[in-house]
Amino acid sequence: MPRFPEAEDTLSMVSNFLHSHPETVLGKHVVGGKEVVRFLAPRSVEAWIESGGRRYRVSKVRENLYEGEIDKHAEGRYQICFRDASGYVTRRRDPFTFEPLLSDYEIYLFKKGELIKAYETFGSHLLKYPDVNGVRFVVWAPNAQAVSVVGNFNHWNVGENPMINVKDSGIWEIFIPGIGNDEVYKYAIRGPDGKILEKTDPYAFKAELRPRTASVVSDTGFIWEDDDWLRSRALSNPLDNPVSVYEVHLGSWLRDSNGGFLNYKDLAHRLADHISDLGFTHVELLPIMEHPLDASWGYQVVNYFAPTSRYGVPDDFRYFVNYLHKQGIGVILDWVPAHFPQDEYGLGRYDGTHLYEHEDPRLGRHPDWGTYIFNYGRGEVVSFLLSNAHYWVEQYHADGIRIDAVSSMLYLDYSRRPGEWIPNRFGGHENLEAIEFLKKLNDSVHIRHPGVLMIAEESTSWSNVTGTTSSGGLGFDMKWNMGWMHDVLDFFMVDPIFRKYKLGNLTFTLWYAYSEKFILPLSHDEVVHGKGSLYGKMPGDEWQKLANLRLLYSFMFLFPGKKLLFMGSEIPQRSEWNFDAQLEWSWNRNITNQTKKLLDDLNLLYRKSGLARFDFVPDAFRWIDFKDSDNTVISFIRGKPDTEELICVFNFTPVQRYGYRVGVPSGGKFKEIFNSDSSYYGGSNKGNLGIVEALHQRKHDFEYSVSLTLPPLSCVVLGSENNEYKETE
Repeated sequence: MPRFPEAEDTLSMVSNFLHSHPETVLGKHVVGGKEVVRFLAPRSVEAWIESGGRRYRVSKVRENLYEGEIDKHAEGRYQICFRDASGYVTRRRDPFTFEPLLSDYEIYLFKKGELIKAYETFGSHLLKYPDVNGVRFVVWAPNAQAVSVVGNFNHWNVGENPMINVKDSGIWEIFIPGIGNDEVYKYAIRGPDGKILEKTDPYAFKAELRPRTASVVSDTGFIWEDDDWLRSRALSNPLDNPVSVYEVHLGSWLRDSNGGFLNYKDLAHRLADHISDLGFTHVELLPIMEHPLDASWGYQVVNYFAPTSRYGVPDDFRYFVNYLHKQGIGVILDWVPAHFPQDEYGLGRYDGTHLYEHEDPRLGRHPDWGTYIFNYGRGEVVSFLLSNAHYWVEQYHADGIRIDAVSSMLYLDYSRRPGEWIPNRFGGHENLEAIEFLKKLNDSVHIRHPGVLMIAEESTSWSNVTGTTSSGGLGFDMKWNMGWMHDVLDFFMVDPIFRKYKLGNLTFTLWYAYSEKFILPLSHDEVVHGKGSLYGKMPGDEWQKLANLRLLYSFMFLFPGKKLLFMGSEIPQRSEWNFDAQLEWSWNRNITNQTKKLLDDLNLLYRKSGLARFDFVPDAFRWIDFKDSDNTVISFIRGKPDTEELICVFNFTPVQRYGYRVGVPSGGKFKEIFNSDSSYYGGSNKGNLGIVEALHQRKHDFEYSVSLTLPPLSCVVLGSENNEYKETE
């Protein structure tokens, strides 16, 4: 039998999973005019080749390596066959008759950080190639000696299906015929130190449910029905539209009767009904990308391209988004490009070296969370992250991406002491690579997906976060106003007797309210780790706690900025959020219904009054009085003189005030269009009998004024007499 001319050490290296180019040995080769095939069959006790009804003998030339001669007419349609110790016979097409498909252009873009749809190249993809069904696997592991795919289909035998280091690019590829959807797999990677690591696929579209850690081949046959929604989104300006967000952790929003997780489909119907009752425009999901630890709430992601299997399969999540869109509800996803966990099967030291993360712990380790930090200066990592953000928009129709922990990305010295960080090339503490990545990300999403929101959770005074990149900004559409949240909650937690000393907490927020395009969050971060629920933060007895909550929600909806409220605050839940159990849905249905009605009416007022159009317009806000600390009352006007103007008055004490005079911009009659003290919401039903008349009596630098009854711990909103918004009872 003709022999291959390879050196003996090359044969041994391929046989022992030590070679980066197994194609030089394996597959069909012409030797001395003869067709000779070599293949690996480590589980075999007997092996042969079949083609055209004929059976060809082979001989073992190494421990796992077989060699045989076939006729020329067999072409690439021969089958490798072997019998294992149990007597089971495996027949398969030879993977090495299929050339790698990776192009030079893909390699170039990937390394440059511009392969926006890297998920179409990398990972596992069902493929008919050219007329054979199978799965194409592609993975980046530039420092590996050898890589192979392992799974149930090859009994997890390392080296049985070795991959090709295509053009020595560090990108490995193999097409494995005969396997299909739902195949479970990992990559076995021999690092430069010779050790073999079994790693999940960074680009896997599906992952096993914890505690299992393998990737799963996943194809979609889902048919979307939200074309009208997507067209409308692309033509709209989200900055002018109402954005009122209900923030949700799916695993603890609602559970089944046994305490188990609900499926994405069940959650879609129940959540859509609930959000519609409340009037919110969007839902924001704490990260649903696959993560190993429930207690991380999803913020320590291992599988960035896979919706968590806790609640179903990927198409179930597509159904979730599709259904909410059909109900007129947008879907925003939390996303974590700032850091990732050190689980040994994940991205960390992926090919035995620091690949996705920096090698130096002063750059590559997060001191607070014990996680790795992405290397934003590496093109391949940028391609991974860029394509991941685009993936959720394109493949799951996400309406927004909220980026977690942006501050930790921007600063090299974030949460570090002197000597624990490395300055940038100019000697500063700014992470220049992360800044460029964020700009590139935001611009690319805005260009390709108009109408999709890019939102930053950024807690420092970094300027121009929501400025355009052309003006030196980071390019986000909106930013969480963490200062507003902390100042306002700090004020509301104080006994009303002492609030007059802290009124500046509320009024000071206006000084920077228009410095960025803000979302006002009352988020999950403020109802965990011993902070208590929003209800629990409020002072006083039960009536005062509920009145304070109504006042807090009213202040948020009437203050300039988009809105966000964490789940459970609408019940209102008494205990702080527990990620491991559902909300306290049944504690008091009457109070729950009253609070839900309040939020529904506030959302209605926000949507219908034009407030949203002026969220980022400074001259659409005017103070009436921000100095009345003795009474602890503030008042302001929302809107412009040529539009509907709303007069908003807040009484932050439990003392009812009669004949409280407030300046107004014109004479005539004003309608009380909202009163948080309405019995409809559980209040004492004090107010102004629907209509008040402005007198020509100067007050607060206005020529006209009205005399109001201010109920205890209340918000009263006046509009024009012909205002058609829903009145409270």
